[in-house]
Amino acid sequence: MTSPAIPRTRRRALTGTLAAFGLSSVMITTVGAPPASAASWPTPSSSKPVSSTISVSGVRDGGMVRYYGSGDLAGDGQEEGQDPIFKLAAGATLKNVIIGAPGADGIHCEGNCTLQNVWWEDVGEDAATFRGGSTYTVTGGGAKKAADKVFQHNGPGTVNISNFAVSEFKTLYRSCGDCSTQYTRKVNLSNIEVTGTGSTARLVGINVNRNDVATLRGITILNDSSRKVVPCQKYNNTTAVGTGPDSTNCRYATSDITYK
Repeated sequence: MTSPAIPRTRRRALTGTLAAFGLSSVMITTVGAPPASAASWPTPSSSKPVSSTISVSGVRDGGMVRYYGSGDLAGDGQEEGQDPIFKLAAGATLKNVIIGAPGADGIHCEGNCTLQNVWWEDVGEDAATFRGGSTYTVTGGGAKKAADKVFQHNGPGTVNISNFAVSEFKTLYRSCGDCSTQYTRKVNLSNIEVTGTGSTARLVGINVNRNDVATLRGITILNDSSRKVVPCQKYNNTTAVGTGPDSTNCRYATSDITYK
């Protein structure tokens, strides 16, 4: 497949303002990157095709370059087993990166990792998959056009997502329901801006039979007057068993969710 010099970009701008998201410019400015908020999508400094997975150890600053799949990484569907654009070794940090389309399987974290100011313009299979570590951190950035999941949590431990924007998605975070090895997992969402599309979507999907815990704070949901976005979906592995806050698994109050 021959990739265009500049892949397709988002056709509809993400709505919202800094005031709606409750962020200050101090919180959203990343060293080495142009000022960007979770509700304001950045302009790439350039575009670069990627035909084989880029391995990352230590810290990699992408300089706001848009990376997109080509050749063997040109897939953008939901086929399982796709390779990622980036593969992070345990302890690695990836920052100031835009992943365009095709997005393949986004980013794989093989252990603890940090994703800082990373933006997915058109999520492929998943935006990022976490496995093998104990703490995974996503701070800043955003994702859109996720036909299924944005973040897939296959390993043990805790995923922390903060100052993040998501739109045109089905599930923001999913604790794996059918992995060959299962764990008790945790996810913390803080300062998340969500743009609804009028169809059912979930912020988190957790396995209550595995004692998963989701904590939600500072969630702002735009364009969802019919309340189609489900803050916390409960599963027994792959079977949906309920929604809504409680003191055990879905930890949030109605005051943690703001609709605008």
